[in-house]
Amino acid sequence: MTPPTPIPPLIPSPPADGPLLQALDVDVVRDGRHLLRAVSLTIEPGEHWAVLGANGAGKSTLLALLGATSHPSRGEVRVLGHRLGRVDLRELRTQIGHVNPRHPLRSRLPVRDVVLTGLTNSIELPPRRQPTTAQLAQAARLIDTLGISRRAEASWANLSQGERGRALIARALMPSPRLLLLDEPATGLDLPAREQLLTSLDELRSEHPALATVLVTHHLEELPASTTHALLLREGECVGIGPADEVVTTELVSACFGHPIRITRDEGRWSARAATRVPAAQR
Repeated sequence: MTPPTPIPPLIPSPPADGPLLQALDVDVVRDGRHLLRAVSLTIEPGEHWAVLGANGAGKSTLLALLGATSHPSRGEVRVLGHRLGRVDLRELRTQIGHVNPRHPLRSRLPVRDVVLTGLTNSIELPPRRQPTTAQLAQAARLIDTLGISRRAEASWANLSQGERGRALIARALMPSPRLLLLDEPATGLDLPAREQLLTSLDELRSEHPALATVLVTHHLEELPASTTHALLLREGECVGIGPADEVVTTELVSACFGHPIRITRDEGRWSARAATRVPAAQR
């Protein structure tokens, strides 16, 4: 009987020179409509970006560019030092962790095996391939870091939405990526589950100081305290970019969402409330 084939180690990351991500004056046009217009962004190792905007602002379109799953109509995108259009995207994607809360798994894989599928970027474990002892140990470490060790043998079907979210982050980290993309990771979570997820993200960022992350959301309450930078999008255009303290402000967030919004920050976390309009008769 032929022994199972080990899951191969990942392709080494490119040299750690320069920014991890660069979008230079990027347009994305689909069916004659601009989804992004003249957007520029540079992400360095260890930075943690939030991309904020209303539904339809272009957040998912930008994330697809950064994750090397689509190309710009105009401009230049460099991911991990490689220009899109001049590199094998399949190879590049193995070096990017992507967390999608709508992960399409339908079987009853245990959490440990779900995390291990991050090695092959597949939904199920490939047949006749077995992880190495080192890969099993890495999966166990990540499961522990994300706070779900007691659920390591639990079936995916029996996990709460919050547990699934943390399992998917562990899965995305299996290839030891330099970049982690989080597409609305708190979608569908209740308040305790959301707070557990954000605490896990803060701890993860602290333990891996060179890791860069990009988190897409339209809820400021879903931003971890460790967020360092922010990009605000409205109808495909940038209305604010830079350090989070300078960008996540009442003025810029109100412009981003086209509505007066009052921003406050307490213990590193942001919150947003609709600003009260003063009736014209009282002005």
